Amino acid sequence: IREGWLDKNPPQGSYIYQKRWVKLDTDYLRYFDSEKDTYSKRLIPVSSISRVSSVGDQKFEVVTNNRNFVFRAENDADRNEWIRTLQQIAEERKSKTAVRTSMSLATDSATELADKSGFLELRGFKHKLFVVVAGDKVFLYKNAEDYQLGIGITYIEMNVGNVKEVDRRGFDLTTPYRIFSFSADSEQEKEEWVEAMQQSITEALSNSEVAERIWAVESNRFCADCGSPKPDWASINLCVVICKRCAGEHRGLGPGITKVRSLKMDRKVWTEELIELFQRFGNIMANQFWAANVPPSEAISPTSGSQERRRFLVAKYREGKYRHYHPLFGNQEELDRALCAAVTTSDLAETQALLFCGASVTCDTGDPQCPTPLALAERSGQRLQMEFLLHNKTSGWFGGCHGVVQSSGRLLSALLCCAEFSRRWCTLQDGVLSYYENDRNTVPNGEIRVEEIVCLSLCSCMAWHGCSGPHQGTFEVYTEADRLYLFGLESPASAREWLKSIAKSFVHPCAEELLALDFERLGRLHYKGGLTLERAQEGWFALVGSTLHVCSEDGRRQEPLQLRKLQELCPQGQPSWGLQTCSGVWGELPAEPRRAGRTLYIQGERKLDFLGWVHAIQKAASSSGDTLSEQQLTESDVPLLVDRCIDYITQCGLTSEGIYRKSGQNSKTTSLLEVLQRDARCVCLKEGEHQVDDVANTLKRFFRDLGDGLFTRRWAPNWLWATVLEDEGAKVDEYRRLLAALPPVNRATLKALINHLFRVQCFSGENQMNTHNLAIVFGPTLFQTDGKDYKAGRVVEDLISHYVEIFNVALMASLPWQVNDQEMKKQQDEITAIMKMREASSSGTQQAGDFICTVYLEEKKTETEQHVKVSATMTAEELTFEILDRRKIVMKEKDYWSCFEVNEREEAERPLHYSEKVL
Repeated sequence: IREGWLDKNPPQGSYIYQKRWVKLDTDYLRYFDSEKDTYSKRLIPVSSISRVSSVGDQKFEVVTNNRNFVFRAENDADRNEWIRTLQQIAEERKSKTAVRTSMSLATDSATELADKSGFLELRGFKHKLFVVVAGDKVFLYKNAEDYQLGIGITYIEMNVGNVKEVDRRGFDLTTPYRIFSFSADSEQEKEEWVEAMQQSITEALSNSEVAERIWAVESNRFCADCGSPKPDWASINLCVVICKRCAGEHRGLGPGITKVRSLKMDRKVWTEELIELFQRFGNIMANQFWAANVPPSEAISPTSGSQERRRFLVAKYREGKYRHYHPLFGNQEELDRALCAAVTTSDLAETQALLFCGASVTCDTGDPQCPTPLALAERSGQRLQMEFLLHNKTSGWFGGCHGVVQSSGRLLSALLCCAEFSRRWCTLQDGVLSYYENDRNTVPNGEIRVEEIVCLSLCSCMAWHGCSGPHQGTFEVYTEADRLYLFGLESPASAREWLKSIAKSFVHPCAEELLALDFERLGRLHYKGGLTLERAQEGWFALVGSTLHVCSEDGRRQEPLQLRKLQELCPQGQPSWGLQTCSGVWGELPAEPRRAGRTLYIQGERKLDFLGWVHAIQKAASSSGDTLSEQQLTESDVPLLVDRCIDYITQCGLTSEGIYRKSGQNSKTTSLLEVLQRDARCVCLKEGEHQVDDVANTLKRFFRDLGDGLFTRRWAPNWLWATVLEDEGAKVDEYRRLLAALPPVNRATLKALINHLFRVQCFSGENQMNTHNLAIVFGPTLFQTDGKDYKAGRVVEDLISHYVEIFNVALMASLPWQVNDQEMKKQQDEITAIMKMREASSSGTQQAGDFICTVYLEEKKTETEQHVKVSATMTAEELTFEILDRRKIVMKEKDYWSCFEVNEREEAERPLHYSEKVL
């Protein structure tokens, strides 16, 4: 608004005025040593200015709540203009007290808006400073008192910041204008500060376009639940805009009640229709329904704690305690009929009231051409009604049971997956799970003795049983009589609590340690494994995510099996896991590949229970999402899909002209990607059957559509920023640091991909794809920028060009994603072998059936390996002499050399007869 040179009143005891460059904007009055400085020596919030007045001799005084600042202009006219401008801005701010910036708040509410605050040492200052991380800025204060008053030193915009750990307690906040070297009191505190500043950088780099459009509606500028300013989260099915702290508590309610998304980071979800829906709805309309009857004593504020927020939000959204009841509440048929009428109009408030008072979003409309309310809205051209219905299609509000608050002992139970649950009062006492007609009955309808239970399982009622209703938490109980009981509750937390209680009653003491896990499935099965294949033994199995925990009958807990890393998952007997006899079938589950490898055979005794385990294990062993960590993985933490594609292109496509630049057929790419994502273990890419360009296109599309990206949303901006470093050594060091910061699976995948691209450019003479060309193709793909940022290509080009330096931290690397000299030699040997094979193939001299095999001399080590071309007629004797001749080993009189074949996981080996053909 205004800037210029002013003389500032001197510190106490000094008579010399200090010349300062002074800037005034809508939020702060700041002064600097010079006009070129980015960071001020002092900042005064405009909201804290109570008075501005003339004090003679071209001087004027700025009076705040607790301190006065005197400035001197060059002349009276300049002084008067400063006074007029300051008074005008201060008055405007006072008239808009509701619209407050994060750091212009005073006293107790200011501390509530800080993501992290405390004292840190800063190089260049004698005393510790009070540092505050708030949103996308870091503020510096002389002390905590100044922070409470809002009188600071300066603030740092984190959209240009980068945080780097220096030593045990120190870290640097680097900007293009200055490096701030901080030191914390402990290593743990340093890590907390680094994490807080990294989150601030993420927030600063997020896109605020959606937020600004939604904030254009006055009521959306404040949290719908606590009233905090500038809320940047939302519940997309409830159509409320909420703050970060309330968003955390919303997630605890579960996605069946509220679906939380960020206004700034979840760009893909914010369609034009959804933004328009929020602009039409606004927090006012939403709260006219949800908060129509909130007692002042139960309302929350920006300063409320987590427990208060949780209590309020459970009452508001899960229980509907404060809502404005629709006149038709309780009459399901009338509610559904009214919903069918409302969705054909623009009355969103009516649709909201009907849906959240029990109307079913999937009710039968009676119209064969438009069987659902969604179809009616589409036919009527009501786009916003359609958007609202779509986001509430899977919410847990629907069904006639909604609105009845269950007591702690009541369960909704069903036998053998009935379409509707029957309400029952259940008790667990003295090893018996009993269910009654109601809590007043003394005679149970039925009971399950815990010693009869063989398996417990948390489940999705909709996904597994096809049931409908407001049951957010369901679990299954399997008994020895091959019977399944299904129980449902209105929250996942309640279902897990019941499950844990039942598990404690039926799990054998030898497997009690499994109870500490957050298992989805727990039970006893028979299995064979290791060296004890003569007989099956009983064991306790717990499935946690994609990990299978096994505890044997003697109480020994075996190493957990990482199901996503299985090399093979196959049935024994009939291929569909069907039962042959009453004893069940055997399932072969190769275990975690990090070890030498082992095979585990699991046997089920009951059909229903065993089929449940089969379904659960197959699901856990498959890819479950669109992020890297959710994919099927190899031993080295690389997605199996990526490994399959790279392996095929290495064998068949390194010399293919324009590899990765040429696009394959879209339909074949889509089909291949779907098959690989469904189960890459079952896919075998073959030359002739699959085209090189189709496979290459599949790999590119996988990375382009990857959730969170290969470099992750958090770190991608830092990778792009690193390209501006002019010093190559500094740039390589920064890449190394960023590489170490990536999650393990991302790190391993990046190494595998860059290693592959390094090989591809080695054949640039044949394939015309040098480092620069590969970078042009893969930069926008890996950073998902659609070619809008040239720095993406620069990063990929740097990674390929400096492959050895970036991945080779030491001469002998200590981490799996680092490259050492031996590995580089191995890669060069492989490249040489491939080139020789290609040359032989092109000249027509290669015989059919020849393979390039890796053979080890005496032990499996990098320095003992040899790459040998083995023909279809080569015998074990000939191969042995070939290796001995290469290594210049002279056979002595009593030396006996033999050739062994070893399976991939080194579980078994077999000596070859000297006259036996190797292949």
